[in-house]
Amino acid sequence: MGVRYHVLACDYDGTLAHDGRVAPETIEALRRLKGTGRRVVLVTGRRIEDLKEVFGEVGICDLVVAENGGLIYAPASQEVTALAEAPDARFVEALRARGVNDLAVGRAIVATWEPHAQAVLDAIRELGLELQVVFNKGAVMVLPSGVNKATGLAAALARLGLSPHNAVGVGDAENDHALLAACELGVAVANALPALRERADLLTLGDHGAGVAELCDRLCATDLAELGGTLQRHDLPLGSDVATGEEIHLPAFGAALLVAGTSGGGKSTAVTGLVEHLAERGYQHVIIDPEGDYGTYDRAVVIGDERRAPTVAEVVAALAKPETNVVVNLLGLSLELRPAFFAALLPPLLELRGRLGRPHWIVVDEAHHLMPGGTPGDVPSDLGGFILVTVHPEHVARAAIAAVGHLLALGKTPHDVLREFAAAAGASAPDGDDEPLATGEALYWTRGSSAPPRHIRVAASRTERQRHARKYAEGDLGADKSFYFRGADGRLNLRAQNLGLFLQLGDGVDAATWLHHLRAGDYSRWALESIKDEELAAEIAAVERATNGTNDAAASRAAIRHVIEARYTAPAAASPA
Repeated sequence: MGVRYHVLACDYDGTLAHDGRVAPETIEALRRLKGTGRRVVLVTGRRIEDLKEVFGEVGICDLVVAENGGLIYAPASQEVTALAEAPDARFVEALRARGVNDLAVGRAIVATWEPHAQAVLDAIRELGLELQVVFNKGAVMVLPSGVNKATGLAAALARLGLSPHNAVGVGDAENDHALLAACELGVAVANALPALRERADLLTLGDHGAGVAELCDRLCATDLAELGGTLQRHDLPLGSDVATGEEIHLPAFGAALLVAGTSGGGKSTAVTGLVEHLAERGYQHVIIDPEGDYGTYDRAVVIGDERRAPTVAEVVAALAKPETNVVVNLLGLSLELRPAFFAALLPPLLELRGRLGRPHWIVVDEAHHLMPGGTPGDVPSDLGGFILVTVHPEHVARAAIAAVGHLLALGKTPHDVLREFAAAAGASAPDGDDEPLATGEALYWTRGSSAPPRHIRVAASRTERQRHARKYAEGDLGADKSFYFRGADGRLNLRAQNLGLFLQLGDGVDAATWLHHLRAGDYSRWALESIKDEELAAEIAAVERATNGTNDAAASRAAIRHVIEARYTAPAAASPA
């Protein structure tokens, strides 16, 4: 999937520097790292004026977060950006009045040493100030509440267009806890305090700058890919094993997942749960949405609708901020133009990912349509960070299927899906019973695994989304997804392009036509296959069963109207007076 770590966020004293100075060998290691296109952000408790006196090579850093998160310094332009309020003059005066003369006052920080800790606390209490005190290797640092190395790094990364999920943080002392926690990978040099060593994902063999040089060279050589399996704290929850209750996770980096199965099997529920976890954890994602199914997803900017097609330029522009997720709604494009649009959008997305490491995940709904079997050989060979969603895995481009390593099979024929996936990927499928799965369950299989697929209960969506309510209530589903009242002899051809019109037309057609479709199960089938709401379909099917064999059209009309209006509020307005 390319480079995972695009920036090194490094503490200064005790990490990059030993006794305040940086060894020439460490500087050369930073140069090698910069030569790969990666960035270096120095994150220090020092004031800029003090740092410049001891670190003549500060220009090697793209940015410096100084004063423990209080400001950003750009060495190239020498621009200083304050991230916090300046110290209260009354506080400084109160400290000096208490005999605290060993005092450093910065643009945001006030620092002294531990013999004066009580005087600091007394002054804060006396003045009623909202300040925090940070103890660090004998130093006592006072900052506005909420300011630390993590907040400063977040501001610096945003300025560089980078995400903390593409950062490696390295430090040695108490004030580096927040720094390491903010980064995808936290590293402690060999001389780090025990508490930080316990917190770190990786320990260097070397101490101080030698440890940083070691880390730089490993980043250059392997991008620390060898640690992938040890960073399970970032893995994404897929669900739990039905038999054992064990939680099943998907790697947060490098995994390609196919979500496949029959209509109404729960694909959308599974994918919605996954993207909600991505949003909660700050992984930038793009959802390619051919049918407008994610128009109500509130964790993203939606570009395009049924009246206006999106453009590649505005999608890329929206992704400029690492915290912005995007839904690309393709309803404004005709069916035949959607694959070409996706083919034009994919290269810029991959270029952005190659340059900045994001978007971290790309979700392709209706993958059999956007990446069809006849797609020429321009499908990326590496689909790490992709989620492909389809009813027909055998109709997805073989090159795409071959690049997928994880399968989530749902619906009535999950083992058929598994066999189709294995055949398209050139793998051997494990044996299994051809039994349908209950709603909310799936088979999870990793390609190449000799173990049978895991029968899992899919992780529930944390914010239950009423599926496509506005689209299905008011929009135009298209000719192929509309309901047609035709009657037993086909003499009618009344098209209901959404639920509102379905209720209107359903109230207006003659009883014979209404009962014909009711007895055929057409209403529940439409709800399942076109509305893709399995719960609604089940409720309508119950009405169909309960009223089948009777000639009371009015009762079944009222019952179906009730279950629709209970789930979709907009159609209520369409009720005739």
